[in-house]
Amino acid sequence: MVTIEETWSRVCSGSTTWRYSDLSMEKYTMIYTLPHIKLLRAVSRLKLLQTAITVVILPPVLFFYIQGDIPFFLVSYTTGIALFAGVMLYTASHFFRRVVGMMYLDPSRTTLKVSHLTFWGRRHDIYLPVSDVMTIGDTGDSVNETILKLKRYSSPQTFYFSTHFGRVVDQQGFQKVFGTLK
Repeated sequence: MVTIEETWSRVCSGSTTWRYSDLSMEKYTMIYTLPHIKLLRAVSRLKLLQTAITVVILPPVLFFYIQGDIPFFLVSYTTGIALFAGVMLYTASHFFRRVVGMMYLDPSRTTLKVSHLTFWGRRHDIYLPVSDVMTIGDTGDSVNETILKLKRYSSPQTFYFSTHFGRVVDQQGFQKVFGTLK
């Protein structure tokens, strides 16, 4: 059997996130869950739907304006709503993609599996070596903060999780990765 260190150096030389069959086939133990991730997923998909509807409505409104059937006020109002929906979609997805829904540890406690949402509201798993994950103290956060950062030493990418809204399922595994919570 190939060790995590060998696989890490062979497969992931220089890459910030990695995923391959050796890691995805292992049995992982859940250490953290955010029950509200399903709500965030629904909001993310509804935001996509809202943006699609406003983009579909805009061409007929422009067509009717050219025909002289509707006033300019309605065209500007519809265009403003479409632009606002696009900006809000980008802003919401920027936030939702960084919220951690679940975290798991492999049996050897050397690999952390982090689940978060994609732009489309689907689940995406990334696999991180525990040695690359910063403890809560290293990120500059306090354990009393509502939202905590999941940062790595090798990448500027930041994810967010909350022990107030989320639930630590395995206290020992969580402490192995992030340090003590007191």
